[in-house]
Amino acid sequence: MSRRCVIVAPKAVKIEAVSNVSTLRKLGVVARVAGRQTGQAIGRSRTLRAATGAVRSTVRSFGRAANQLWLEVTGTVFLAMAAFGGAALVREYVKYTAGQTTASRVAIAAGFTLAFAWFGLTSFWKARRKSQHP
Repeated sequence: MSRRCVIVAPKAVKIEAVSNVSTLRKLGVVARVAGRQTGQAIGRSRTLRAATGAVRSTVRSFGRAANQLWLEVTGTVFLAMAAFGGAALVREYVKYTAGQTTASRVAIAAGFTLAFAWFGLTSFWKARRKSQHP
């Protein structure tokens, strides 16, 4: 006769809901509880409140600078692509006037050039507007 070591009675109801919760959800709950505890500690400590304010201000400042840089870099890339499109437009137009290509190829090159020029210019306009109105 074999004896099994049983901690829970054999007819006990197994709680399925806890075992089916994903690890990410468990981590989310832990993070939320830790955030509440930290928030309560910060509310009681002037030093922690000041440090939190400093971190928020610094992160906000770096975030704005990174966004400004992102808009300017993407604007530069789009304008560079528009310049290449402009070169292709000139090349296709010369071929079109010589009768070696169709008007649709010129139209496609013109559409590409105009679209990317618009993307580049609007990116710089957004960057300028954001820098003037923080």
